[in-house]
Amino acid sequence: MADLVYPPIIGAALTAFRGLDLKIEIEGAENVPRHGGAVLVSNHVSYLDFLFAGLGAYKSAKRKTRFMAKDDVFRHRISGPLMRGMHHIPVDRSDGQPAYDAAVAALRAGEVVGVFPEATISRSFMLKKFKTGAARMAADADVPLLPVVLWGTQRLWTKGVPKHLTRRHTPVSILIGEPIVLTPQDRPVMVTRRLREAMGALLERAQRDYPDQPAGDDDRWWLPEQLGGTAPTPQVAEAEDEQAAAEKAERSGKKD
Repeated sequence: MADLVYPPIIGAALTAFRGLDLKIEIEGAENVPRHGGAVLVSNHVSYLDFLFAGLGAYKSAKRKTRFMAKDDVFRHRISGPLMRGMHHIPVDRSDGQPAYDAAVAALRAGEVVGVFPEATISRSFMLKKFKTGAARMAADADVPLLPVVLWGTQRLWTKGVPKHLTRRHTPVSILIGEPIVLTPQDRPVMVTRRLREAMGALLERAQRDYPDQPAGDDDRWWLPEQLGGTAPTPQVAEAEDEQAAAEKAERSGKKD
């Protein structure tokens, strides 16, 4: 498909990253398929993750990832035209079948489709429960799953914390795992379990090898509780997500 918008957006992002002197490290570049469809599956710790997950595939093999994103983003007057111009895929959470069908069609056409199986940002910065959609799409399109883990992006802009978009010299780790090739006998639930285990190992390595440490007690918010940080535990984070979802539903009901 024609890409008139994607290259300038990538160029602008790379210019901004250089201006901030972000220390971006990509590991596993050789694992990105050079051609053919693939489901790129990323963890989700930041509002900027689609930029960095896509950057890993682009800088490694010049692959342009078509991310699945909630349709609210496509209705915004600024982001909407950009998202459509980059051929990302809108997802209506009340009816996800059209988005699923569009993603499978793109995969069969040889595109890389990006998915965040946790659906929302992890407040604990650890992996949440995975939905099985990525595995089902890969099976239906007969393409591999490409696990990707990001670390450090939460320090720039994440949920429940003020933005730090002008933070300079921040290390950002992008780890790309070996593709997971499915067989006809594989079941989505089991594949999703394998995928989460592979990404868990990548995340553990990203956290262990990350070259930066908190500057003090006030800067420990971006580390998980189990690593000595002050991020909420997965259990507390899940409760916070449920409360936020309930409040959003209540606001939506009042508008109706």
